[in-house]
Parts: sequence; structure tokens; C-alpha cells
Amino acid sequence: MGLDTLERRFGFGGAAVALALALFFIPHLIKNTTITVTAKALKSGSCPKGYTVLKGVCSRHELTHPSYWVPQFLVFVVVGGAIFAFSYWRKRPGVIVGSFLLGLATGSAGIFFLALGAWLSVRAFRLQKYGDPTFRGSNIKARERAQERRASRATRSKSSKSSTSASREGPSRATPAPSKRYTPKKSTRR
Repeated sequence: MGLDTLERRFGFGGAAVALALALFFIPHLIKNTTITVTAKALKSGSCPKGYTVLKGVCSRHELTHPSYWVPQFLVFVVVGGAIFAFSYWRKRPGVIVGSFLLGLATGSAGIFFLALGAWLSVRAFRLQKYGDPTFRGSNIKARERAQERRASRATRSKSSKSSTSASREGPSRATPAPSKRYTPKKSTRR
């Protein structure tokens, strides 16, 4: 079963967020940029070589080349495009895998994608087990199955009680004739 309309919309939303985060990297791809790198202070309370103390934190500015940002940009574009394509084709496993990959690859920005993948996974499990991906529908199906199991156990226990009482009264059918091949010969008494 493919994605339903709600899941498809969330898949498109996840793809849009991924592509919007990719737009964040475009200014870094055009020119050299500076980033601030922080480090822990040494045991003596001073900063490592090349760092300065700024508000109690050792930091320095580092010039980055556009190629530094290319892998991150490509991850967002490629995986975001894959999530969009799988959402368009209603392929749940592709959206789940793409969401988990993007969530794990992007760190704290990937919490949204991890949540999307987990939500789709839970809905896929419910759909497979109960035939209904919604929480309410799967609970109803689970209750129905539990009642059926209880009813079948009750009928089994009643039938086993009646069969034990019947076996006490006597066998209900004749015992089979002994097999020549498997039954050992009786010894003659003297």
C-alpha cells in the first residue's frame, strides 16, 4: 500500500524543509566565508594557540572555501529530492529511509526528519498488522482480535472439558488394529 494523502503531504513538507535548508548553504557556495570555532580553555585557564577569549569562551574566526559546504549542500538537495520523488510516487519505504538518512546526517537540524521517519514507520507497522494506519482504527481492530481470541479460548476449554468427561465414560471410537511393521511381537506366556 502506498502513502495516503496525509502521509504524502507530510512527505512533500519534509522535502520542502530539506530544500529550504539547502538554500541556507547557497551564500556559502558563492564566496569565501568565515565561521567562528570554539574550544575549551586549558587547565591553566588560558586558551590554545590561535584562540582568543571572548565572553569567557575561547574562539577564533576561520576562513572557509566554498568547497567546504558542498557535501552538506548536496546531502540536502539529493536526499530532499529523493523524499519529494518518493512522496510523488507514493512509496512509503523510500520516504522513511530518506527521512532517517537526512535526520542522521544533519545532526540537530535533523530532528524533524527523524520524527517524520518514525511516524511513517509506526503507521506502516499498524497498516501491516491491523490494516488501518490510524491510532483509533488500529485500536479497534486490536480489541476485536482480542475478543475473538478470548471467545476461541473459551470454546476450546469447554470442548476439552467435555472430551475429558467423555473419555472417562469410555472410548468414543475403536482403537486401531496393531501394525505388523511397527508393533513388536507378543511373547508367549508359559
